[in-house]
Amino acid sequence: MATKTAAERRDEARRVFDAYFAECPSRKLLDTLSDKWVTLLLTALSQGPRRYSDLSRRVAGVSQKMLTQTLRGLERDGLVSRTLTPSVPVRVDYALTPLGESLMPLVAAIKSWAEAHMEDVEAARDRYDAANA
Repeated sequence: MATKTAAERRDEARRVFDAYFAECPSRKLLDTLSDKWVTLLLTALSQGPRRYSDLSRRVAGVSQKMLTQTLRGLERDGLVSRTLTPSVPVRVDYALTPLGESLMPLVAAIKSWAEAHMEDVEAARDRYDAANA
């Protein structure tokens, strides 16, 4: 059995998408999915298509710049679709794609877990801060 060069091992790892491998493209996707705005926008869109202004109101605290950047990134990754309707003013709707919908059970579970366990996490943080002050 022939040994493989480092470059061959890297090429092989890229093909199998091993996130533990430093150059694996799935790491960038994991980075995107771990963003708080991504989680909140995906869960907001899980209830159906929404206009930009609806998303801005629903996701409190997101700046216009971050909302735009996040939606563009989700559209680029194939998780969200953007539909323009010619009118005055132009109407723009965002919706989950089938790929985005396939992610929702995981995203919704993480959001629910965070909401259900926030008191426990705050208590743990208080204990840690008190012990390390």
